[in-house]
Amino acid sequence: MPHLLNLHHLFRASTAFRCTLPAISVAHSSTRSLCSSGEGKKTKVAVFDCKYLKKQLDEKLADTRPDIEFTYYDSLLTRETATLAAGHDAVSLFVNGQIEAPTADALKRHGVGMIALRCAGFNHVDVNACKELGLSVATVPAYSPYAVAEFTVALLMCLNRKVVTAYNRIRNGNFALEGLGGFDVHGKTIGVLGTGKIGFAFCSIMLGFGCKILAVDPYPNPHLVDNPNVQYVSNNEMFELSDVIALFAPATKENHHIVNRYSIGRMKPGVMILNTARGSLVKTADLVDAIVDKRVGAAGLDVLEEEGDLFYTDHSEHILKNPYVSRILTLPNVILTSHMSFLTQEALSNIAETTMFNIGEFADGKRMHELTNSVLPKD
Repeated sequence: MPHLLNLHHLFRASTAFRCTLPAISVAHSSTRSLCSSGEGKKTKVAVFDCKYLKKQLDEKLADTRPDIEFTYYDSLLTRETATLAAGHDAVSLFVNGQIEAPTADALKRHGVGMIALRCAGFNHVDVNACKELGLSVATVPAYSPYAVAEFTVALLMCLNRKVVTAYNRIRNGNFALEGLGGFDVHGKTIGVLGTGKIGFAFCSIMLGFGCKILAVDPYPNPHLVDNPNVQYVSNNEMFELSDVIALFAPATKENHHIVNRYSIGRMKPGVMILNTARGSLVKTADLVDAIVDKRVGAAGLDVLEEEGDLFYTDHSEHILKNPYVSRILTLPNVILTSHMSFLTQEALSNIAETTMFNIGEFADGKRMHELTNSVLPKD
């Protein structure tokens, strides 16, 4: 079983106009700047897929950097929408945008010099191609580990105590208790893949429940190593002995589909799996099969490998084409949410602040590895 990468360092977490291009659907864009004409050159940033952070970014812009101008686009940043970045000095995107080598090349040709990610992970950006092209890339390495950790605990408790099922029953006038039993979390063994900032925050909460932690991380967290209720083990040992498994690993080649039919086969019957990290850690088809076969007792999923064209969009009037997603929605022992574990007021404020800091460094002339939060590979 492959080992995890360094999680400890990775998760340390208007004037309106319309633009229509062939084969590109852009619902809306708007520009926000505090610079009046004649005040000097502004650093222009094309901000993609920013439905839930615009207010915070505009506040930080007003408070700190009147020399920066934002143009907002509802669409994801992809190879097809990269044309919208023309005339901008930088672009900003969230988790579901994609910057592969051809997209990076297109951005460079359009005059873009920086990619400001509004997230900790950067698996959706070809950083090697960006480095070769001279594109700076910066992330938000830490915004609120507590937000994600607490949400993961919420999934655990809702699944264990059948909260969603109970709520729906009572809404229909059914106050019966059959089928609503759970288990005491106290005393259970919790497997944790990745003990960086988010994983550590989750471990701290579960230790408060009176749980034993089996952790997997090639770089053990110094705040956990001396705790008598925490043990660092191999992947296989963690899979085999845990009652609940929580994933806080980055999306890397080594971690791709780390939860699959083979690793599930090692797990305890009825194990609960929680994924609030990256969808590609879990092979969705194998997990669905294991749930249907009752080898996995429950799953809490805030991320999916197939989430790119699904999350952050209203599909209520359409038929979902992904067969696995459609099947997941029929399973009573699965809670699926739309990559929202980060969504707290504190986290949004921190994301906006760090994004502004990163862009501000670029506007001040810093490039590539000079940026504090650069994720470009080093020579």
